[in-house]
Amino acid sequence: MWSFEPLSGKGAEKHGGRFNKPGCAALYLSIDPITAWMEAQQSFPFKPQPMTLVAYEVNCAKIADLNDEQLLTNMGSSLEELGCAWEYLANQHIEPPTWRLVERLRALEVAGILVRSFASACTSKNQNLILWDGSDSEPNAVRVIDDFGRLPKTTESWRAD
Repeated sequence: MWSFEPLSGKGAEKHGGRFNKPGCAALYLSIDPITAWMEAQQSFPFKPQPMTLVAYEVNCAKIADLNDEQLLTNMGSSLEELGCAWEYLANQHIEPPTWRLVERLRALEVAGILVRSFASACTSKNQNLILWDGSDSEPNAVRVIDDFGRLPKTTESWRAD
C-alpha cells in the first residue's frame, strides 16, 4: 500500500512491527522474493492477496546480524526472544523484548538488522533486512530500483471506488 513512498517506512510506523514500536518508521525488506511473498501473505495462507515487489539497493554501514548467536547473547537477547509473539504482547500492553533490543541497537547507532523471517513455513535461510535509519546518502544509503518509473507517485492508485 505504501508503494508510492517506498522508502518511508510509514506502514510500519503507523502499526508497529516485530522490530519497531508504533511511531518509529522502519523499512522491512526481504533478501529474496520468496521470503517477501511469505512475509506479505502471513495473514492469508489459503487466499494470496495481490502485492507489489520492489527492489532496493542498500549500502548501510552499521547493520547488526542477528543470526550471530554471540551478538544476541552480548545484546542480552536470544533467538527465542526474536521469535516472540510480539503482536500478542503489544496488544496486552506489554513491551515485546524485540522492541527493547531495537532500542539498545539504535543507541549504538545501528541502522538496521539482518534477521531470519519468522513467517510461517520460513526457515533460517529466509532472511529479512529491517532498516530504521536509511537515507539517500552514505553511510546508510538506500535506493529504490525503479528505472522505468512504474511505481505509483500518489495515493490515488489505492483509492477505493
